[in-house]
Amino acid sequence: MSNEAVAGATINAELDALIDSKFREFKEGSIVNGTILDIRPQVVIVDVGYKSEGVIPASEFEDDEIEEGDEVEVLLERLENDEGMIVLSKEKAAHKQNWDKIVKVFEDGGLVKGKVKSMVKGGLTVNVGVEAFLPGSQVDIIPPKDLNEFVGKIYEFKIVKVNDERQNIVLSRREVIEAERSERRQRFLQTVKVGDKVTGQVKNLTDFGAFVDLEGMDGLLHITDMSWGRINHPSEMLRISQEIDVQILDVDREKERVSLGLKQMTDNPWEDIEAKFPMGSHVKGRITKLLPYGAFVELQRGVEGLVHVSELSWVKRITRPSDVLELDQEIEAVVLGISIEEQKISLGVRQLEPNPWDEIEGRYPIGTKINGAVRNLTAYGAFVGLEEGIDGMIHVSDLSWTRKINHPSEILKKSEEVEAIVLAIDKENQRVSLGIKQLDTDPWSDIDTKFKVGDIAKGTVAKIASFGAFVSLDGDIDGLIHISQLSEEHVERVKDILNVADEVEARVIKVDKIERRIGLSIKAVEYSAEQLQKESQSFETLRPSSDLVGLEQAFNLAAATGAPSEEEWSPSGATESDSGEEEEKSE
Repeated sequence: MSNEAVAGATINAELDALIDSKFREFKEGSIVNGTILDIRPQVVIVDVGYKSEGVIPASEFEDDEIEEGDEVEVLLERLENDEGMIVLSKEKAAHKQNWDKIVKVFEDGGLVKGKVKSMVKGGLTVNVGVEAFLPGSQVDIIPPKDLNEFVGKIYEFKIVKVNDERQNIVLSRREVIEAERSERRQRFLQTVKVGDKVTGQVKNLTDFGAFVDLEGMDGLLHITDMSWGRINHPSEMLRISQEIDVQILDVDREKERVSLGLKQMTDNPWEDIEAKFPMGSHVKGRITKLLPYGAFVELQRGVEGLVHVSELSWVKRITRPSDVLELDQEIEAVVLGISIEEQKISLGVRQLEPNPWDEIEGRYPIGTKINGAVRNLTAYGAFVGLEEGIDGMIHVSDLSWTRKINHPSEILKKSEEVEAIVLAIDKENQRVSLGIKQLDTDPWSDIDTKFKVGDIAKGTVAKIASFGAFVSLDGDIDGLIHISQLSEEHVERVKDILNVADEVEARVIKVDKIERRIGLSIKAVEYSAEQLQKESQSFETLRPSSDLVGLEQAFNLAAATGAPSEEEWSPSGATESDSGEEEEKSE
């Protein structure tokens, strides 16, 4: 071989070795520098010094202004594709570089900035150099209702998860906010003191109060510290996101709790309240609340008084204040009492007029005869109207001296005009007792002059009972013929001997003036004085038995009448219920 040939072979070998060593520096997956050779509509041609140029889609350069000759960093994906060309990617180079940065930030616990790209199922996608996922629960402290409002905005995020295999990144904006709030909260707790006035934003409303955001610190504004007056719910005064000035009432640095006051920002209207509204003074106000037990009246801002239902009328029985009052109605009332400690004022409306019961004894002296219409009938008596709102009651026992009345409807009707006598007055309990039988003399007062043992009496059978027959005698007085006095023979049933309306002649064998009973005997009509005396003594032995308890039980009526209880008697406020019976008086 000639010298020239040897020299040429050596040069070629050295050149091949140089080229091979250069190409061996190119590794798939590495980032290399390249130069833009040509910019076409769909692609950009880039030279990275390899044996062939690379073609990169023009879409990867959309956000960049590029010119031919510019240098760019690209990722070498493959040294050769099927066409023998090198495969490059600018986006993947940026992704790899950014991914490494993200991993470093994650390991160091730092924050990363990013732009929200779009809303996806469960949250948002964010561009932080690489695409990351922001769960909806991590967008804010309170998950927002509409995630679209965050799209296009730039925020700082905490990286909470990195998955190298899947190339997944999970972010949290909430943790960033909470960390900032925690820092501000600590600064706030270290500097704030009781009595300070601060500005905050209403964060949440509950039944018992409102939570106010104070530079990252949540303070509680209790409902009782919102107004000097009475409110039913915080929403009556506040709304979410409203900015308010409040006063610090208490600071618990250990538990990180702050109590706030809104009403304390204004003067206490209850100071000198007794001077503003003296006892007995007449006041005006607006009805703010109607409840079953009374009506609340606003006297001035922050000051309310209560008119109890019992203080609405002297004589009318008012069940609910709403029956006579309306919300926002302006009314006049009288101050009855003040409790500064409880911040309560008791008011009365009926005190604006004279109490008709004050002079009741002067208008209706005991023994006075009155005339009035029967307003209502109950099992124990009849109510008679005396004047507007005032009734008197005739007890069933005061209807007749002689008759056993089981229900007033036996002799009285509703709306019927009656005459009666005032028997008693109880001003404290607002009761007037009336009587009808007292209009006449008690026939039993001189009964012993009309009926004596041994007399023959005539009458009419008024009622048949299992134990005997009641006979109506002269003077509207009843006598009893016991079943044992019907005949000398044994009588099984009274109806076998007598019937109602039969005229009978019997002998008086017993007169009991105290218990108002007259005992009669048919079988003793022909007895001698000695026989009569024995029969009278034997009749007396019946006294303890239930056979002689009186007409009321004898007539087998369902209910025994007695004096009305405290609840049953409602003289001035008696009203007829659906069943026709007297409603109980509500104190």
